[in-house]
Amino acid sequence: MADTTAAKPTKSDVVFGVDLSRGFTEWLTSKNVSLALTTYQVGKLILFGVKEDGGLWTYNRTIGRCMGLAADETGFWVTSDTQLIRFETLLQTGQLGPDNVDALYAPRFSYFTGDLDAHDVVIQADGEPIFANTLFNCVSRPSRSHSFEAEWMPPFISKLVAEDRCHLNGIAKRDGHLRYATAVSRSDVFDGWRDHRQDGGIVLDTKSGEIICSGLSMPHSPRWHQGRLWLHNSGRGEFGYVNMETGVFVPVAFCPGYLRGLDFIDDNTAVVGLSLPRDNKTFLGLALDAALADKGILPKCGLYFVDLTTGAIIHSMEISGVVTELYDIVALRSIKKPALLGPTSTELKRTLSVPSLD
Repeated sequence: MADTTAAKPTKSDVVFGVDLSRGFTEWLTSKNVSLALTTYQVGKLILFGVKEDGGLWTYNRTIGRCMGLAADETGFWVTSDTQLIRFETLLQTGQLGPDNVDALYAPRFSYFTGDLDAHDVVIQADGEPIFANTLFNCVSRPSRSHSFEAEWMPPFISKLVAEDRCHLNGIAKRDGHLRYATAVSRSDVFDGWRDHRQDGGIVLDTKSGEIICSGLSMPHSPRWHQGRLWLHNSGRGEFGYVNMETGVFVPVAFCPGYLRGLDFIDDNTAVVGLSLPRDNKTFLGLALDAALADKGILPKCGLYFVDLTTGAIIHSMEISGVVTELYDIVALRSIKKPALLGPTSTELKRTLSVPSLD
């Protein structure tokens, strides 16, 4: 007789699963923030918050190969495979939407860029976005008449050409303006960065053009916070900062995954994104593999919340199932339960925002 007992689902059977550290939702509520993250691997923008009963609130919509994400008080910018899209919340302060959400983000306009392999995006002091144009090895601003306008290019790049020579992926602002960028190498030939994944990574000062830190392994997500430039030494699974006096990267925490995405919950707490390394030439042979083996731990996909002083992991969110890679993360401040409308969703046709006549 056949065994008809239902098998307990394993993590590999779960379409999308989230395992939280104990007390996580209470802690997130106390910080008065929610979270947004991008996963270009499945083309989704995913929101996390807290429901009225204290449970985890999850909401997602399809954006298409979305990567860079940057938020301000009323909305955010996100890069996709062909567009740079601006989302704004349709709700006023104190207003609630369907399901009692306190932010309902909707696409308001976009720039059609074509596939520039756009990575990080930053909102400058004037409210306008700039982004890492990885295909053309430069930082760009959107254009009304072209795919982009070049804003800054590393001094070692000899010409503006679609060859992804150095894999310029990360940008950071300081005092409201572009100031730092990360690249996997200083190569000036087609796809040359792939030969320098182990220790060719650099951080550049975009104001002076100088390399202020080198010897990194596939660095990502530079962010200026509390007087320090924080970033990921992704190929080694290290989160830390650059000592501006010595030019040395100082690891603060080891995280068991390929690190991308970084924001700050408060002055002393970072949220970092972990991805499972892909089994291809980009990720194979990195020092991260040896570090995971030495520590006897498998790589994880999810979010770690790190104490900047001690490097301790305060909380974690492990993601399983179809989502195995993340790119960027932002903390949505003073928002507890966000939702959004996708650019191609049918609900967008029925959701209208009308300016007040008062």
